[in-house]
Amino acid sequence: MEGPDFLVIGAMKCGTSTLATQLAAQDGVFMTTPKEPNFFSDDDVYAQGPDWYASLFRNARTEDLKGEASTHYTKLPTYPETLERMQAMLAAPRLVYMIRNPVKRAESHYIHEWTETRLGDDAEQAFTQCTEIVEYGCYGMQIAPFAKTYGATNIHLTSLEQIKTDPDREFAAIAAFLGLPESAAWKHDLPAQNVSSERIRRLPMQDLLIDNPVARGLRRTLVPKSVRSWVRNQRKMTTRPDIPAALMARMQARFLEDRALLARIFPGHPALDLCYPFAA
Repeated sequence: MEGPDFLVIGAMKCGTSTLATQLAAQDGVFMTTPKEPNFFSDDDVYAQGPDWYASLFRNARTEDLKGEASTHYTKLPTYPETLERMQAMLAAPRLVYMIRNPVKRAESHYIHEWTETRLGDDAEQAFTQCTEIVEYGCYGMQIAPFAKTYGATNIHLTSLEQIKTDPDREFAAIAAFLGLPESAAWKHDLPAQNVSSERIRRLPMQDLLIDNPVARGLRRTLVPKSVRSWVRNQRKMTTRPDIPAALMARMQARFLEDRALLARIFPGHPALDLCYPFAA
């Protein structure tokens, strides 16, 4: 099967969309459309078969490095068969795993679910209802199976904090790991992608009443832009959610326990300090 040379495997809400956009902008790199095929994780996608997956890379040039970016690949326990399926088809892919402060990631995940109206305003209730908010930020637990299967040396651990602090330096490290051409460099004119603060809370029957072309046309014709902007802003979570102290303490304790596992896999990695300021 003609598949990828590398995969960006998560984590969710850690900047993978921005990284995938940067990689796609490089000469000699081919990234799939869609950005997140989720082939090895999602049962309905996997059922389309290896030929379908290979077709995603069909338009790549012979000399291109081929990649894809699917955050579902590091979403245990939601997608338990991901690694087994990947190992059966990909012998030695290079893997990029992008993390961030897990508390900030959890907050961003909560905002994501809130805008989709799957969770309400009560954070304690929301975190209890959606345990994935914490589990997806247990980076050691998520990446350990990949390290055991493919080896930690075949995984490049990076973080949103590293890229924000020095994008040129960190992207150069990613490019070297992937074997990109020497010309590869961070494109400072490309905006960040999928920013949580810009997400809009969905409304009841939004697909029927708001997102169809007729409704959009009527709004633009009949409703002034200033009014449309005001309504849009009212549906944003403009501040970080208020996390109760007891919930925060439980979260941080869980993340610190998991950090110890991450440190055993990637000892001395700068993300261990940058992403866990509460470790002190």
